[in-house]
Amino acid sequence: MTPHMNTRRAAALAAVAAMVVVGMQTGAANAHPNTPGDTPSASTSPASGSASARTAAIKSAQSDASSTASALKLGAKEKLVARDVIKDADGTVHTRYERTYAGLPVLGGDLVTHTAANGKLKSVTKATTARISVPSTTPKIKTAASARKVIWAGDGTPVLALESVRTGVQKDGTPSRKRVITDATTGKVLQSYEEIETAGAGNSQYSGKVDLTTTASGSGFELTDGDRGGHKTYDLGQGESGTGDLVTDDDDTWGDGTGNDRQTAAVDAHYGAAQTWDFYKSAFGRNGIAGDGKAAYSRVHYGDAYVNAFWDDSCFCMTYGDGADNKSALTALDVAGHEMSHGLTSSTANLNYSGESGGLNEATSDILGTSVEFFAGNATDVGDYLIGEQIDINGDGSPLRYMDQPSKDGGSADYWDSGVGDLDVHYSSGVANHFFYLLSEGSGAKTINGVDYDSPTADGSTVTGIGRDKAVQIWYKALSEYMTSTTDYADARTATAKAATDLYGADSAELKAVDAAWSGVNVK
Repeated sequence: MTPHMNTRRAAALAAVAAMVVVGMQTGAANAHPNTPGDTPSASTSPASGSASARTAAIKSAQSDASSTASALKLGAKEKLVARDVIKDADGTVHTRYERTYAGLPVLGGDLVTHTAANGKLKSVTKATTARISVPSTTPKIKTAASARKVIWAGDGTPVLALESVRTGVQKDGTPSRKRVITDATTGKVLQSYEEIETAGAGNSQYSGKVDLTTTASGSGFELTDGDRGGHKTYDLGQGESGTGDLVTDDDDTWGDGTGNDRQTAAVDAHYGAAQTWDFYKSAFGRNGIAGDGKAAYSRVHYGDAYVNAFWDDSCFCMTYGDGADNKSALTALDVAGHEMSHGLTSSTANLNYSGESGGLNEATSDILGTSVEFFAGNATDVGDYLIGEQIDINGDGSPLRYMDQPSKDGGSADYWDSGVGDLDVHYSSGVANHFFYLLSEGSGAKTINGVDYDSPTADGSTVTGIGRDKAVQIWYKALSEYMTSTTDYADARTATAKAATDLYGADSAELKAVDAAWSGVNVK
């Protein structure tokens, strides 16, 4: 076989996986409102088309950034940096910008402009409406050489701040990269959050035999997916840094379906990455995590008895441990979908990984990871609204999380209240997970794919679902076009309402369902 030619082969797999606490865009927009039974077509978007088209669109937006800043009446010291461009089928263009002030990055200063086909500015979505202005850009506290000067506009009055990154190891062995924002005048910590976004823990065999796209190389084959941006899967060999070795094979038949064969974990990771890529492409017309046609990569066999998996922006990669027995890799399908979707969130709304925005970040990964599971149509791991349903992390066969009634896991919130933002992001995510379930399937008792659900509402109301396909289109469009880094639950309600209006119309059943589902989880 010719070297480097892409090939497909069935790989025997009944992978052993594990999961701890599991841890961009909606592109479907129509020129005309749809009837309740219609499914919107995918948006025409430089961000989800070819890499060259996306690059050209961002370059064009950047060339107009000064005039855009003037039109938005930004201050003389403020500049805009174009980050992404999405074009809807009706010609509406959504351009996402970061902001600088006196040359310093403004954290929480991101915004999205929404421009009609005729070039007229329709509206703008801002992470903050506060005026960006500070009396001085010289810190009054001692500055570490590695600290970066920034403007903090994440909440309240914008101030000069110092951003530092502290690295280390978390209690469970996960790498730690804690980002700390400190007021440069008072020394007060303004925000602190863990950048390494983790997934879950437990044991399961789930995917059976799967097809992989591999690449012929020399006399054998390698786990390089030329059909999906060149995604590669590496074996870290129990290391905790670098990429390790690209996984290779002599005969293009990979793994034996058990944790005794090191290839099995690589098969699962490679398969999960492919299914997630295909879901983004099929559902949203999105070409890869960042919409630029470039793949992330996967690393398996991380650490010794490491019971977790995580996404890391700095390497643009997914990493999976082998579980407590070093034979139960954390490479289940919904874990892969969850982790890759952290990268998608980072490439779109870039939701801060703390407070309510952190819960929305985690929920986005649960929502899209669940959607990947349904999309894959895998007979061994059928789609459901349970997170980690096959891994027995609790030792009694129960799943890690429940989307129909999140509190059944003992920690997640079913409904919003003023203290939700104080919860760990994996538990505050329950409000959005519950919203998504209600929007998809509705309230009350029902059985889906053999699983029984019974979803309550905060006010005892009855919610009629619109179907998962429409629900995920609404969520993705809200994420990619209307959410910003500081979006909270009230903002998320507004964002999804705008998305539903764009997709289905101002008098649509879908918009009414969005309102009903948010009310059902006490976001009003």
